[in-house]
Amino acid sequence: MRILVKGAGVAGLTVARELVRRGAEVTISDPSRTFHHAASWLAGGMLAPWCECESADEAVLTLGRDSADRWEAILPGEIVRNGTLVVAPNRDQNELRRFASRTTNYRWVDEDEVAALEPSLDGRFRQGLFFPQEAHLDPREVLQSLKDDLSAKGVTFVDELLDDDSFFDIVDCTGAASIGRIRDLRGVRGEMLYLQSDEIALSRPVRLLHPRFPVYIVPRGEGLFMVGATMIETDFKGPITARSLMELLNAAYALHPAFAEAAVVETDTGIRPAFTDNLPRVMRQGKAILVNGLYRHGFLLAPAMAEKAADLVFSGHDERSRQCA
Repeated sequence: MRILVKGAGVAGLTVARELVRRGAEVTISDPSRTFHHAASWLAGGMLAPWCECESADEAVLTLGRDSADRWEAILPGEIVRNGTLVVAPNRDQNELRRFASRTTNYRWVDEDEVAALEPSLDGRFRQGLFFPQEAHLDPREVLQSLKDDLSAKGVTFVDELLDDDSFFDIVDCTGAASIGRIRDLRGVRGEMLYLQSDEIALSRPVRLLHPRFPVYIVPRGEGLFMVGATMIETDFKGPITARSLMELLNAAYALHPAFAEAAVVETDTGIRPAFTDNLPRVMRQGKAILVNGLYRHGFLLAPAMAEKAADLVFSGHDERSRQCA
């Protein structure tokens, strides 16, 4: 059974892997030869279903609670299971209590426990929330590892248009490129930066709460940190704005003053595809199965959505087989 997967972001690659695992012959088409155009390339890579429930629907927790286990099965050894630490400046302790009221599966930690979890934050925060079952990964390493693994399994990657009629089925995972083509799909702009500092060490994602611009800081190893969190209702992709850059830098400085001397090694923006309810969808539209709307939960939800897409492909195969019998 030959399947064409359109799009080589995290959705397309995980769908392709699930189809191959079930015995399909898969081709992946994407006009870009690199991942740099994809929202996946700019993701935080946090597998944090309980933290996300602070502002997301309960369905995100239901779909994503076993995401770390799914990723560990896909790419053993690339998942870091150190949990998530959530803190707030002393003046914003109400934000910490508000966050706690909207989620579960955490424990309160005092100043000493914060320091034990992250020695670089010793003496900086009175208390925090620790989510021990959460995890994170490096999206850029994972994307490349997935592509290498799929290539080794015989998946073909092409950057040109192919004749859809030559495939049994099409799975469209083109993300934000489908805005305007898929009903109710919109773009949500995200902005991020990478900082380099040898003065700070973190072993897990740290979320810093603030009434106006909460951010997350994710360690990438060797003194590199990804800082992000902006969500702007627009599908305009241009350079990072001065306002967002200042807010992200100010938040990093609020977490630790040593970030003031960090090198800004990268800034970028991406468009996250989202439906009106901010929940992903797998559905058939015409000749294609659509996987889209992963919003800010791409890596968290991609494995679960890949299974749903593969179920739809193979249920169609079974139905056609019955009709031909």
